[in-house]
Amino acid sequence: MSENNDRDKIVAAMGGKKGLIDSGLPSLVFLIAFTATKDVRLSGTYALGLSLILTLIRLVKRETLQHAISGVIGVAICAWFSARTGKAEDFYLPGLLTNLGYGIAYMFSNLIGWPVMGIVIGPIVGENFTWRKNPERRRMYTKATWLWVGLFAIRLAVQYPLYVTGNVALLGTARLVMGYPLFFATAWATWLVIKNSPRSTS
Repeated sequence: MSENNDRDKIVAAMGGKKGLIDSGLPSLVFLIAFTATKDVRLSGTYALGLSLILTLIRLVKRETLQHAISGVIGVAICAWFSARTGKAEDFYLPGLLTNLGYGIAYMFSNLIGWPVMGIVIGPIVGENFTWRKNPERRRMYTKATWLWVGLFAIRLAVQYPLYVTGNVALLGTARLVMGYPLFFATAWATWLVIKNSPRSTS
């Protein structure tokens, strides 16, 4: 398997470009709509509507629906949270909770010797779980997993204070800036860590 194929499959396994679009664009629409209307329910409806349209496009083009459907469910939950409380900042609360949950899970996986990156990427690059018998590969996957723990921690450190203060404009902007760019930066760093480590031979 070529390096490019490995890289593309690794990025796809972590959500990929289309997965980020399916989850990122509705958030942008919510922010724009709320800034213009100050109507939480209407803004949530617009975001959910766009998410459904994206899913329909994936269906018509016969593309993988996994991330699109996950996006619809995620946006629906976000819209419900904000509509229930009437607070726009609560649209972003599920995302904060998700980052917290992932951060804890990834950190715990490292501490018990089963780094998430090894579980996800090992089978993709054809070594399955043989990396656990190779100390160097195991350290490599642990290092890669710590990169994602850092991603989740940075998002929480920046976005949670904005959530607490109810600064919707900055919170929404931070969510976007720390979505696409930070994801791809971490995915690329993960790829470099994996690429530069010798493969398992057993």
